Amino acid sequence: MGQTLYLECSSGISGDMAVAALLDLGADEKILRKALESLPVKGFEIEISRVKKSGLDACDFNVKLDKHHENHDHDMEYLHGHHYGHHHENEAHDHHHKDEVHEHGHCHTQAEHAHEHHEHRGLPEIETIIQRAGISERAKTTSCHIFRILAEAEAKAHGTSMEQVHFHEVGAVDSIVDIVAAAVCLDNLDIDHVIVPYICEGRGMVRCQHGILPIPVPAVVNIMEAHQLPVRITEVEGELVTPTGAAIVAAIKTGQVLPEQFTIKRTGMGAGKRSYERPSILRAMLIEKKEDGKGTKKEIKDTIYKLETNIDDCTGEMLGYVMERLMEAGARDVHFIPVYMKKNRPAYELAVICDEHKIEELEQIIFEETTTIGIRRAKFTRTVLQREDAGMMLKEGELKVKKCTLPDGQIRFYPEYDSAAMLAKRAGVSLGQIIEECRCHNK
Repeated sequence: MGQTLYLECSSGISGDMAVAALLDLGADEKILRKALESLPVKGFEIEISRVKKSGLDACDFNVKLDKHHENHDHDMEYLHGHHYGHHHENEAHDHHHKDEVHEHGHCHTQAEHAHEHHEHRGLPEIETIIQRAGISERAKTTSCHIFRILAEAEAKAHGTSMEQVHFHEVGAVDSIVDIVAAAVCLDNLDIDHVIVPYICEGRGMVRCQHGILPIPVPAVVNIMEAHQLPVRITEVEGELVTPTGAAIVAAIKTGQVLPEQFTIKRTGMGAGKRSYERPSILRAMLIEKKEDGKGTKKEIKDTIYKLETNIDDCTGEMLGYVMERLMEAGARDVHFIPVYMKKNRPAYELAVICDEHKIEELEQIIFEETTTIGIRRAKFTRTVLQREDAGMMLKEGELKVKKCTLPDGQIRFYPEYDSAAMLAKRAGVSLGQIIEECRCHNK
């Protein structure tokens, strides 16, 4: 099992803040630099340093662009007007915020594209860049997922489609580097659970190339709406959440409720570039759930969701196909139960077990692939055994098993079907014999 990350977004979140916090948590800087060097993108270099924010030591991740790629996104007077009055923090090193695609006029439709002098990149071009990078498949998947969330939000803001959205080369370089860097760090830290209770945002207006925008900017609002991100609007006059920051949270968040008790394994502080009333810091923690004495660490309690719907007018082929799609999309389990509905119609109840962050995607598949017009949703607390993948040597060869630890410390081994079937065929024995040999280890 991977690690659990808690993001404390009381000062908002941006792409560079997220990367800095993950680096401070222990993500390998050498691996990150090597990954970014493999990007087929020019016009940038990165700088990783330590800064002071309200007297606190924090990591700073800065994407330095050449003159061809530089823009006004870091300029506080440009963003808020020449008379913008912000509270400077007592810092040993501070440079203003630069971030992302975004928000301040770097996203354009095809019609606008023809009137710009800078090179533009559409989502397919950006995904190709990511796929060509020398990073893990997990990091590529995460990067593309973040960018698609960002592109969808920008498309809605501009009243166009994702295919027609183009990003300025100016903004896209920033975003590609920040997003890929965040994905590489998450993969390096082996993060598979991310808890974000809420995100704090400011208020007021901010300037972009096409005029004045309200805060939160439209792309951020669209991401918050589409992914139901919990948000708190603060009294801060200024933008605390950037579209890239919001997209990162939307892509990686798996829950928003912290365990009742937990221990902190490590803390990371990521510095932002803008100066507002509150320190621009993203705090990240690697946490581990602590049992309350009613159970042991061998007994893990978590939550799971069940999606249900009754279907009486789908063919068997359609139901079989929807099961395949749901499992491929990340459902924990899918099953059908024969039922009788009103007027004695024979039907099937489709039940899907999934994690919270998969609900919307799986419901979309159910609506697309079946004739249902409604889905029931229920949240369950479950108790699961501590488990790990392992190998067991039998006389026929190695068998892949699940090794589970009971609350009293007993060890149980459960054979993986595919491995058992392959071993039985190769050895010329029955599947039952392989399974029985595995069971003997449980006695």
